Amino acid sequence: MAVISDPIADFLTRIRNATRAQHRHVDVDWSKMKENIAQILKAKGFIEAFLVKHENSHRGTIRLILKYTDGRQPVIKGMKRMSKPGRRWYVDCEGIPQFFGGLGVPILSTSKGVIAGYEAAREGVGGELLCLVW
Repeated sequence: MAVISDPIADFLTRIRNATRAQHRHVDVDWSKMKENIAQILKAKGFIEAFLVKHENSHRGTIRLILKYTDGRQPVIKGMKRMSKPGRRWYVDCEGIPQFFGGLGVPILSTSKGVIAGYEAAREGVGGELLCLVW
C-alpha cells in the first residue's frame, strides 16, 4: 500500500480521472473528511450518491456514483485543490471565493466542520479552503 502525502488531492484526482473515462462509479479510501466532501458533492448535485463500506473503525471505502447529463457529459466540469500540505490557504468569511456566477462550490474546513462556501459565509466563519468544484 502506497503512502499518499495529500489524500484530498488523490480523492479529487480519482474523481476527475473517472469522469473523463466516463466510469459509472469510483472507489476511494474512506476518511471522515472525504465522506464530508462527498456529502457536499451530493447535496450540490455533482454526484448521484455515495456509499460507505467500513472494514473497521479506521479503514473503509467510499463508492461515489458519478452523475452525467443526457449527452453523457460529466456534471463535474472541474476540481481544483487549493490548500496543499506545503502551502495552506486560509480565508475569512468575506474572503470565500465565488466563481462561475455562483455555480462553482468552494469547500472549506471550518470550526463547524467541512462545509460549502456559501454556508460558511452565512455562518460567518472562515477556514481552510480545501478545493473548488465546478
